[in-house]
Amino acid sequence: MSTAAVADHSLRGRFRHWLAQRSPATDVWTLTQHNIYIVPTKGGGAFALMLLLMLASSINYQLNLGYVLTFLLAGSGLVSMHLTHGTLRGLTLRLRGSPPGFAGDAALIEVVLTSPSGTRHGIVLRFADRRAHSGLSFCDVPALGQESARVSIVPARRGWHAVPPLVVETGFPFGLFRAWTVWRPAAQVLAWPRPEHPAPALPGATPVAGERPAVLRSEGGELDGVRAWRRGDGLRRVVWKKVAKTGTLVSRETAAGGTRELWLDWQSSAGGDTEQRLSRLAGWVLLAEQSGLSYGLRLPGRELAPGHGDGHKRAALEMLALWN
Repeated sequence: MSTAAVADHSLRGRFRHWLAQRSPATDVWTLTQHNIYIVPTKGGGAFALMLLLMLASSINYQLNLGYVLTFLLAGSGLVSMHLTHGTLRGLTLRLRGSPPGFAGDAALIEVVLTSPSGTRHGIVLRFADRRAHSGLSFCDVPALGQESARVSIVPARRGWHAVPPLVVETGFPFGLFRAWTVWRPAAQVLAWPRPEHPAPALPGATPVAGERPAVLRSEGGELDGVRAWRRGDGLRRVVWKKVAKTGTLVSRETAAGGTRELWLDWQSSAGGDTEQRLSRLAGWVLLAEQSGLSYGLRLPGRELAPGHGDGHKRAALEMLALWN
């Protein structure tokens, strides 16, 4: 890249940074004449040059119809400028919270645009820094209605990530002018550690202290002991025949003893740096959840009690994402 191109990119970057700093960080952004910018496009510049040539020709050759056509087109250009600015003016932008995901996966950013009056056409949503974040979203907003536009970012590492500044722009109706606003959302996106794949075998479970061992029948090898269902019991341990008869959930006791707990421990994930160990623990969380096991999580200075289910999985992954 040439020195002039580098300088040009540097000036653009500084200008974008200056524009972003002028606007407060907020998840609701209403567009007014104070935060909408408008400039002619390249097509608009060519249109203005054509009008000058038409005017010069009309003056030189004393063409009355040339004057009419020139001023008619000039008036259309002025009306176009007003319509372009009015397409954005009055819109309200609201950012919907993005669900957490794994580092390296696309995180969806959804923006809801609300029109307080007429229909708005040809609206484009994109990130301010095109080199760091790509993707465009086009939409039309109905009169007195709402429409959603979506773009995505790809967090490279675990933890919280700020949503980059967004640009909402339009060239409607003729593309002679470009109107835009720079919006700096306050929301953040949470990225969980990317799970190790394939995850190694889970560490061994340990019996719960104080539980009475189950007793095997002498014939058939089936488990004789049953107990009331507890949170953390897998579906395979539910005695469905008794459930059908009594309507009460009961579980089998294991032959090896009472209830066993699976602890996903920081010490058990040894064999790599911090991020690799967190990645292994994330893989174990997913594997334990898929297996229907009750599991707890231990990190230096933090502990999550055993449990299972989607809420427990999210709590474990969030704990891994934010640990330091």
